[in-house]
Amino acid sequence: MEFQVGWPKLIKMGAKLVGHKLQQYRLSTGNTLVLDTKFGQVRGLQRKTVYDGELYFAFEGIPYAKPPVGELRFRAPQPPEPWQGVLDCTTYRAKPLQRNILLSIVEGSEDCLHLNIYVKDLETKEPLPVIVWIYGGGFQKGEASRDIYSPDYFMKQPVVFVCINYRLGALGFLSLKDPQLDVPGNAGLKDQVQALRWISQNIANFNGDPNNITIMGESAGAASVHVMMTTEQTRGLFHKAIMQSGCALSEWADSPDRKWAFRLARGMGYKGSEKDADVLSFLNKASGRQIANIDQDIITQDEMRNFTLFAFGPVVEPYESDHCVVPKKHKEMLATAWGNDIPIIMGGNSFEGLFSYQVVKKDPWALKNFHNILPREVSEASSQEERDLLVRRLKKVYFNNELQESMDFFEALNIFSHRQIWHDLHRLVLARQTYAAGKPTYLYRFDFDSPYFNQFRGLVCGDQVRGVSHADELSYQFYNIIASKLEKSSMEYKTIERMVGMWTSFAANGDPNCPEIKSTTWEPIGAKENGTEKCFNISHNLEMRELPEFDSLTVWDSFYPKGTLF
Repeated sequence: MEFQVGWPKLIKMGAKLVGHKLQQYRLSTGNTLVLDTKFGQVRGLQRKTVYDGELYFAFEGIPYAKPPVGELRFRAPQPPEPWQGVLDCTTYRAKPLQRNILLSIVEGSEDCLHLNIYVKDLETKEPLPVIVWIYGGGFQKGEASRDIYSPDYFMKQPVVFVCINYRLGALGFLSLKDPQLDVPGNAGLKDQVQALRWISQNIANFNGDPNNITIMGESAGAASVHVMMTTEQTRGLFHKAIMQSGCALSEWADSPDRKWAFRLARGMGYKGSEKDADVLSFLNKASGRQIANIDQDIITQDEMRNFTLFAFGPVVEPYESDHCVVPKKHKEMLATAWGNDIPIIMGGNSFEGLFSYQVVKKDPWALKNFHNILPREVSEASSQEERDLLVRRLKKVYFNNELQESMDFFEALNIFSHRQIWHDLHRLVLARQTYAAGKPTYLYRFDFDSPYFNQFRGLVCGDQVRGVSHADELSYQFYNIIASKLEKSSMEYKTIERMVGMWTSFAANGDPNCPEIKSTTWEPIGAKENGTEKCFNISHNLEMRELPEFDSLTVWDSFYPKGTLF
């Protein structure tokens, strides 16, 4: 999900980055502590939270797998090698190789399979609940670092917080059909599985409860969480889940087969055949930086207009192996997924489609072309006459005019909100109502529209646009390089307390109701009733209400032939 920002904002961000790094340095006490893991000892550093200077310990850059280099490039991760002595884990290590979202320069390292553990108290009467964070970024960007996901807000609560790195782009998701090559794809998801195994085996040494682990992710991280709830590789490794603005039903979480590996190699100068072995041989000889520099450039404009957002992402693996995580379409696994037996929080933001602001601004073609908006699965299964009918139905619900010829800018972004995020969340709600009876599903809608603290919207859209964009809730969960320090009397600070309070309460006991929202009650969704869907709306006020998008989403339901919605 590429976006651009102007140079003035970029310069401002650069200044904040320098100040932030100095501030983070000052917020350490210099006190260190050595703890054991099954692979060796690690040294952590005591730090202070940004607001009240509360103490917590940070163990950063702990390897949970062998470096995925050489013969392990593109392949499933392997457990780490034990080390001698004490490993210095007082700061985080390199991010996964990727092209910088702002400067378009390649940064990071292939040796990236590390995790960070943050804990306020290492000695308590009972071990602490554990939250494992899986970052978003379209499977192309992201990092486990305090620059983006500093744990300051969570460290005000009795919880162990873990951030994990996983491979991105082609290095994390290249897929080849030849079983002899052992590159079926989804290496980045398999990194997450390996990290969860490491956490399950070692978190007790950090005062975490291995029997009370919650995994949590946003966007691509939320889709990853959903995959982790489905694959048998993770059964028993965690006990609750939180999905923010995404799930594995999302079209962008299922990469179409477009000969991506061959196209990548050809874009790098390869002149050979499409034979998988030859393509892999060529790519293995290239530098990781070369691969990361080009792997997002092989998509055509027509593919982008059809909502193929990136080439390398999760795939249905072409053959099963002992490390397979996605053996078939996710929809086909919903009924029997082991994750039906755990409680979840799921939801999204009220104007998710603002993340497409720059894309549509650069290419307003989408404003006059409705057929491409239809879900790929539906469009490919329909005749031209059927597609025309579906488009008329879509125009009827959004414009009350079947002959509408074009959309204005924000009308298109609103439709994209539903197409890209909300309808798939709605489909998952329906599936949970059918297959997860008795296990609570807490549905939320984040609608807190701060004029200055919804940071992702500010980066993508500038300072004049309002609305709660994709990723805006992260401003209220993590301190980061562009965050300003808030007055504790502000609604922004109160929203931080509410969000972190609800999420940590759920991690502790499976129920998000907590003192921070004591004036109201967040109820889980019930069985199908009266054709409605209730959500917990998080704004200046908190309330259970009918999901405002519900009527529109039911029209999207009707696009799918009976029995194919989930």
